[in-house]
Amino acid sequence: MKEEKTLINDIDNSIYDFRYTESEKDFIRLESGLTEDIVKKISEEKQDPEWMRDFRLKCLDIYNTLREPEWGPSIEGLDMKNIATYVRHKSNMKGDWKDVPDEIKDTFEKLGIPEAERKSLAGVGAQYDSELVYHNVRDEVAKEGVIYTDFESALKSEEWGPIVKEYFMTLVPPKDHKFAALHGAVWSGGSFVYVPKGVKLSFPLQSYFRLNAKGAGQFEHTLIIVDEGADLHFIEGCSAPKYNVANLHAGCVELFVKKNAHLRYSTIENWSKNMYNLNTKRARVEENASIEWVSGSFGSHVSYLYPESDLVGKNAKSEFTGITFSGKGQNLDTGAKMVHLAPNTSSVITTKSISKSGGMNTYRSAVYIAKNAVGSKASVSCQSLMLDSQSRSDTIPSMEVFTDECDIGHEAKIGRISNDSIFYLMSRGISEDEAKSMIVSGFANPVSKELPLEYAVEMNNLIRLEMKGTM
Repeated sequence: MKEEKTLINDIDNSIYDFRYTESEKDFIRLESGLTEDIVKKISEEKQDPEWMRDFRLKCLDIYNTLREPEWGPSIEGLDMKNIATYVRHKSNMKGDWKDVPDEIKDTFEKLGIPEAERKSLAGVGAQYDSELVYHNVRDEVAKEGVIYTDFESALKSEEWGPIVKEYFMTLVPPKDHKFAALHGAVWSGGSFVYVPKGVKLSFPLQSYFRLNAKGAGQFEHTLIIVDEGADLHFIEGCSAPKYNVANLHAGCVELFVKKNAHLRYSTIENWSKNMYNLNTKRARVEENASIEWVSGSFGSHVSYLYPESDLVGKNAKSEFTGITFSGKGQNLDTGAKMVHLAPNTSSVITTKSISKSGGMNTYRSAVYIAKNAVGSKASVSCQSLMLDSQSRSDTIPSMEVFTDECDIGHEAKIGRISNDSIFYLMSRGISEDEAKSMIVSGFANPVSKELPLEYAVEMNNLIRLEMKGTM
């Protein structure tokens, strides 16, 4: 039977690990390291307004005063002196796919981005290294007043520039942690989305991030405002080829979900295994509004990833559904944070992790119930599946509750594949490897079923490749 085609297409076992020999004359790459001169050069390259240049320099000062986070796995292999914080193609961003430079266009075509845009997306942005190379939105979506553009265009816009200045890094302040400050100093690329009051998009918007340069960092900023009564599904995808030196991803996502609005934010990350993924995501959810996080995390050497929902309005809701898969040499520290700051708010965290070949998974969550958040409910469930005795899975939940008038629950389960299940499947003519893959795919099903079909197929394909040890 012919295998179902995935979003990223069938490119043998090295499905994401392709790269091109790029002519240096076509790219601008600043020297590695993090200094005031480099930050000024980034600001100059991007033609920042004065307030943004000053903001970057303040963030650099904060970065230099903060210590590395005390939580999470070691990041000793990451040295900012060896990371180029800005790399871009000399070509400007395009609004027509045929105008994208061939070497970049070929990469995204292998990833299936144009096909996905034609089939099921209301708009798409494609970032290559430090800058977006393509951005487009359907005419019918734009006519409804939806703004979906690259972050730089929004920053410099007379209409949206003041909005960017009002919201930028207010949910994730630079003093939050060292890598938030780093992001504020060297951010580049990303998307700005505004969905007007009452507008409900029937198709998702998507941004895809490809870090193709060796020894570089990617620091995109995503700012989304879903106005009162509006509805949006936003998808982000990430990938990178394998190199023998460290790469860094320290993006930032800030989501504002207004009264009675709804946002679903889906992520499929498959960074290369030399990647340090130190991403920060946060949402502010107002009265009667809701956010759904759906996350699939694969690849990367080390990950710190804990999306946070601040439930600031009464009856605000948040759900987080996520899965991580760690293999040899990987240490993925992930989870979610729910902050209940108003009455009758509710949150649900459901996570699953899979470890094989000595991979390490750590589930780290935090639930905070403020004194005035009476009537609030929070539920946490984390399940871990270890495929061998060399792998490891840890659960580190934290709950701070300051009112008796709430309902809080937590459960955790760690297990291994049942030999009886494998024997049962093998007795029906299925090979042992395929039996294990089927069991793992079933374990991951609660996450994959929350994704659009093309992305669910992609995630299941990634699991099969991980199980075969080909990634």
